[in-house]
Amino acid sequence: MGLAVYVHIPFCPTKCGYCDFNSYAMEGEVIDKTIEAICSEINNSAWKGMSASTIFFGGGTPTFLSEKQLIRVFEAVLSAHPPESSAEITSEANPGTVDMPKFAAMRRAGFNRISMGAQSFVDNDLIRLGRVHRAGDIERAVGAAREAGFSNMNLDLMFGLPGQNRRAWLSNMERAIALQPEHLSLYCLTIEQNTPFYKEHSRGELVLPEDEELVTMYEDCGARLQKAGYLQYEISNYTQPGLECRHNLAYWNGDDYAGYGPGAVGCMDGVRYTNLKHPELYMKALSDGRPLFFESEKLTEETRRVERIMLGLRLNSGIPRKGLEVSPIAFKKLVAKGWLEDDAEVLQLTKQGRHFCSEVALELI
Repeated sequence: MGLAVYVHIPFCPTKCGYCDFNSYAMEGEVIDKTIEAICSEINNSAWKGMSASTIFFGGGTPTFLSEKQLIRVFEAVLSAHPPESSAEITSEANPGTVDMPKFAAMRRAGFNRISMGAQSFVDNDLIRLGRVHRAGDIERAVGAAREAGFSNMNLDLMFGLPGQNRRAWLSNMERAIALQPEHLSLYCLTIEQNTPFYKEHSRGELVLPEDEELVTMYEDCGARLQKAGYLQYEISNYTQPGLECRHNLAYWNGDDYAGYGPGAVGCMDGVRYTNLKHPELYMKALSDGRPLFFESEKLTEETRRVERIMLGLRLNSGIPRKGLEVSPIAFKKLVAKGWLEDDAEVLQLTKQGRHFCSEVALELI
């Protein structure tokens, strides 16, 4: 089986108010130099020559790059990690940074899946979030991707937005379903530290839906998408049959993955590492011949067990219990609460338990 390959492009048109990802609103020469550095990291990778079963360009906003810049990095990946014939090759995209020529160039180069950061079909939401696109750009971008030949597409949407109610969320889902994406990722807004939203929330200036309404919005996801023919396979992810995101499944299943670029995380040969985050620091380390990672961790058997539970529980299919130590007392307690299925073979959340995935994991750990 081939390797999962992740490439982090750390640049965005703007920094959104809720975002704590490793991204920077930069332009000009620093982008060209960072692209050079990422290509150099890939070309000199210790894992060069290993084939790829999945490739995923994330960020940041990969499509903020020019066609030439994006394809240059992609070709470096293809050279270092020849993709298997059935490889899933994804790029994240912002509807405000793409057009038909860019999508066509990406498709010709070998990308075969697009993950579009739609977030909302309400312009006021997008303005509040700090997005550079508007609702009409989403339909335009989806149409351009289809015209370019992409037949596998994900749309990201967020619920629990400031001032959002259930009716607005249902309307968002209807707009998304009408575009017939093969995959939908539906996330509840979380308030992360070191973001403008966190500061606003701390000052009481961010009005968010109550918890009960968030639960209802989440349950609306499953009910409406099931009716539309989508299958839920992970807490936040829904797909048409057979089109699960194989790259993300590699993470959730605990497989090895190589990470390239500023801030990229990789996990290879039992060691997880995180690259230096700021492009300037990343490039300086490369030019000095120093390691690009600023932290690494040798995964112990206990760490692997903990992560297997925390990540595997997110999957609707659950986790095989064979060889996995969990407390019988904790298991019975969670079954009694109605959060875990009473199954001797598999650890599997109930429908109610999906609201308490973290709590279940901590009990089992």
